[in-house]
Amino acid sequence: MRVAIITIIMTMTTTNIDAGALLRLLAWLSPGFPTGGYAYSHGLEWAVETGEVHDGETLRRWIEDLLHHGAGWSDAILLRHAHAAAADIEALTEVAELALAAVPCRERFFEMIGQGNAFAAAAASWNPLVLTKVAERVGDVPYSVAVGALAGAHGIAADAACAGLLQAFVANLISAAVRLVPLGQSAGLAVLAALQPVIIAVTGESASASLDDLGGACFRADLAAMHHETQYTRLFRS
Repeated sequence: MRVAIITIIMTMTTTNIDAGALLRLLAWLSPGFPTGGYAYSHGLEWAVETGEVHDGETLRRWIEDLLHHGAGWSDAILLRHAHAAAADIEALTEVAELALAAVPCRERFFEMIGQGNAFAAAAASWNPLVLTKVAERVGDVPYSVAVGALAGAHGIAADAACAGLLQAFVANLISAAVRLVPLGQSAGLAVLAALQPVIIAVTGESASASLDDLGGACFRADLAAMHHETQYTRLFRS
């Protein structure tokens, strides 16, 4: 999946990124970076239990909706505005507070701050002073805000950071589905390949989005996250 991240970044004609910045971004969004993303299914566990997601095609449609109309879209916007505000702690705090206030349910909230706080802690080797400052003000750092702020502070292009975050989001969901449905590894990779054009499209569309464009219409996915806490058995935390 690291190869897929490189493919997306290198095919975005509007993005120029040097080797050092690329390596940092790959490290931060790698499956090996301890953000805890592997522990969350974003409500997908409930969708699999009810049969709404049961094969590669239903998984692809579920994730595509999330990218266009759900958390993927909102996270892209939040990342971009955090990136732009990396040098302005007041503006960055406002973005973080908005992200915390806009979460639709408890499961999503803990997913967002669990990954965000873990990302901030794991990024200590890259001198994440900007994340320390925002954490002092808001307590918990939303994941997309953390990635955007750190990328901005390191001069990594917003387009590349956005594509990388969305790629990591999709990869985590596919990894969860491979275990939950279950899907074969080849089927999971086929879904990943099919969604790469969508990731690139959402990355481009979010470039001109304002904070007023936050929100979406993935009500079924929101309900899935809310139902997750009532499931009798659970493999994932959300």
